[in-house]
Amino acid sequence: MELRVLEYFLAVAREQNISRAAEHLHLTQPTLSRQLRDLEEEFGKPLFIRGKRKVTLTEEGLYLRKRAEEIVSLARRTEEEMKNPDDVIAGDIYIGAGETDSIRHLVRVMADLRKEYEGIHFHVVSGDSADLTERLEKGLFDFCLLMGAIDQSRYEYLELPFRDRWGLLMRRDMPLAGRKNLAPEDLWDKPLIISRQTPGNVQFVKWLGRPFSELNVVATYNLIINASIMASEGMGYVLALDKLINTEGQDLVFVPFEPEHTLGMTLAWKKYQTQSKAAKKFLEAFAEYIGAAGSWQLL
Repeated sequence: MELRVLEYFLAVAREQNISRAAEHLHLTQPTLSRQLRDLEEEFGKPLFIRGKRKVTLTEEGLYLRKRAEEIVSLARRTEEEMKNPDDVIAGDIYIGAGETDSIRHLVRVMADLRKEYEGIHFHVVSGDSADLTERLEKGLFDFCLLMGAIDQSRYEYLELPFRDRWGLLMRRDMPLAGRKNLAPEDLWDKPLIISRQTPGNVQFVKWLGRPFSELNVVATYNLIINASIMASEGMGYVLALDKLINTEGQDLVFVPFEPEHTLGMTLAWKKYQTQSKAAKKFLEAFAEYIGAAGSWQLL
């Protein structure tokens, strides 16, 4: 299985048409078709369903596409990092981040670092902890900004001195919208829209006083923008963190909980993973920014 052939496969999966993919790759259609057939023979399984105008992926093809994207991405990153001169700090830094207003602190460090090292480029991917840690484990991220508790045996990490406040995001004409704060019992009989990971948050369930199985959960989400649209359409109350949605001048309002319930966060990276010079420089700068220099060690 050659890297070049995987790139051909991904091009066809992306274009859904062998002729267009061949044109994009600067290959003849017969050459590309032969490479694809050889790949299928190598695996002993069909990867495409070939129609008259369109090719679609089989179940095995869908699996290979996910793995091929990871393999090609890692190969490209490795090649780029190896080509950098020893005395040059440059390259790509990949960061997975949960949804939090506190990401602005990472961004400030990114911006300052770019002023000194123009060859450093950042790539930020948003998601929830389940999505992000999966990609971190596979080496697709250098760092992840994770919310809540993490498995400390699997990661090196910096605890951030910032916390996000929980509350409800709702339409301004909803019954609870005029309140200054909300108690746990205010949620017990309301239609709730919750993050798909919230039921696993033991501390929050303890604060709430009831398991989510006994509440009226009408929908779940993994990114807040879709949840805010649900709230705007009057579907229910979104259990969310503060400052993720700008409610000023909008039809939505955020009401915090009392007693206050907050969520901490960490910047984590895979244990025993050798960092690039650019990633090391970013981590040093961020640790200095939060006053945590010397509390961690890089390989």
